[in-house]
Amino acid sequence: MRADASREDGGYATVLVLSLVAVLLAVAGVLVSLGLVVTTRHRAGAAADLAALAAAERALEGAGAACAAADRVVLAAGGRLVTCRLDGSDASVGVELLPPGRLAVLGPARATARAGSGNAPGLSRVGPPGLRAPP
Repeated sequence: MRADASREDGGYATVLVLSLVAVLLAVAGVLVSLGLVVTTRHRAGAAADLAALAAAERALEGAGAACAAADRVVLAAGGRLVTCRLDGSDASVGVELLPPGRLAVLGPARATARAGSGNAPGLSRVGPPGLRAPP
């Protein structure tokens, strides 16, 4: 009777191992997906930063040229320029970037950035506060 009992329990370990492998694969899939979403968010932020810098560089040429430059940068990153505004030599942009594959159903990653010359009218100081230019 002991031999019959071992035959009935012989597949238990196989089922358990296969179940654990399936759970581990599911967890790995979720972690990879989470990593892709986080990476997409970082890419959107980088695209927004670069687009704001590109727009600020062209700010003196007008809003059309500045926003066109920002749009080229965002398109090269695989995103979409949502907003582009100029305030003097300061540029503000908003960017959307979709995650890859089926994760796109989660919606786009959004980022905003602002860049400009940083020089206020009448400010001639260069460098950190307290640093004086040589005479």
